[in-house]
Amino acid sequence: MAPMVAALGVVNDLLHRKITTLERVKARYELSMEHWPNSLSTQVVLRLADPRIESLAESLFVGVAWLQSLPMPIPQYEVTDSEGKTRRLDFALPEFGVWFEIDGKVKYERPYRIGETATDVVLREKRRQERIAEATGWRCMRISWADLQDPVRLAARIRAFLESAVTTQVWRSA
Repeated sequence: MAPMVAALGVVNDLLHRKITTLERVKARYELSMEHWPNSLSTQVVLRLADPRIESLAESLFVGVAWLQSLPMPIPQYEVTDSEGKTRRLDFALPEFGVWFEIDGKVKYERPYRIGETATDVVLREKRRQERIAEATGWRCMRISWADLQDPVRLAARIRAFLESAVTTQVWRSA
């Protein structure tokens, strides 16, 4: 009943919070909903749903990637940074040497460490990004809520970013 991307956000939230499992949702769909009118997008939601996706913004990013025919990024990709710390990237495309960070306002408006200012949070994020780039040689694209509101423009930006990343990889290997 809901648009595909909105439904994906709901399903991912239920999966991430462990309220249900993908297997249970699929079983319910196959039991009685498979032949409902207008249920084709449900199949897409079930294929894209992933409990690793932690926020609505991340679900929207996956929806944009699918709807705009972009390579499907791996959510919550783990790398070890130059300090030996394991870091989770919101999304990665290792074959392109890139990762994506989805930036919501909450991270910057409500710092979660006692005594921390918004400036402290921004500087910590910058250091984290630098350490990951140093360890992997990858490039990062930060995506905001505003970016997610214009999927066509965001897709063009991502395509240019990926093309640039591939060109850089070719240049490095020459």
